[in-house]
Amino acid sequence: MQFPLDSGVMRTFSKREVREFYRRLEATRPIPQTELEFVSPFTLLVAVVLSAQATDIGVNRATPALFALADTPRKMLALGEERLVELIRTIGLFRTKAKNLMALSRILVEQYDGVVPSDRAALEALPGVGRKTANVVLNVAFGEPTIAVDTHIFRVANRTGLAPGKTPLAVELALEACTPAEYKRYAHHWLILHGRYVCKARKPECPDCVVASLCRYGAKTGPAEVIAARAAISEPAALADPPPARRIGRRATREPKKSGVSSRRGPPPRRP
Repeated sequence: MQFPLDSGVMRTFSKREVREFYRRLEATRPIPQTELEFVSPFTLLVAVVLSAQATDIGVNRATPALFALADTPRKMLALGEERLVELIRTIGLFRTKAKNLMALSRILVEQYDGVVPSDRAALEALPGVGRKTANVVLNVAFGEPTIAVDTHIFRVANRTGLAPGKTPLAVELALEACTPAEYKRYAHHWLILHGRYVCKARKPECPDCVVASLCRYGAKTGPAEVIAARAAISEPAALADPPPARRIGRRATREPKKSGVSSRRGPPPRRP
């Protein structure tokens, strides 16, 4: 889903605008953190699996008691599925998630000696772990510059025009292509937190948005004068990429040949 401008045409971000977009988000949260509570790569993996189709707040309510009893794959297996179900009952799809957590804990113990792998393919082979979950674990636990696209990031990327795409994978690839290297480490966190607290689904907080002047969304909310003052509407033009330097050939540098007729005027003719 795209969020075009009033004209119906979404102008592509220039490289300078992309860099400025992230610079402003970085200024609001220099070192952003995931809001899921965890104490190790395994507890992070568990929390992310539980967060599917659930809120971080809801997951954080359930995990302290769970992690007090089972903060390793071996302890999770010793806990047992029925006890696990009781501890995560407040989270949506808790029975399916309990089965997946037990299964992935068994694989981690049998194949990886209880250690969470830092390999994407190995992570995605675990029950209940898809590309988004693997990206979160790789980024948060192992510091990889991956960008996990959830519903918030999908909305922000399309609504602002930063990286439009019809699927989460398309948005992820677009973000990876346009995001400057120095911002990739925390790009996921900046975008998700911006979507969660500012660029909200039903009513975005445009007057409080630090990237409003760069955003391509044509239905910004709030008083127009507030948005104009906050967004500095004329700014994007100054952030456009400069046109490529014009190459001057040898022919263009030659001086024009002088004609035989002088362009200087002579004295006026005498009267008889």
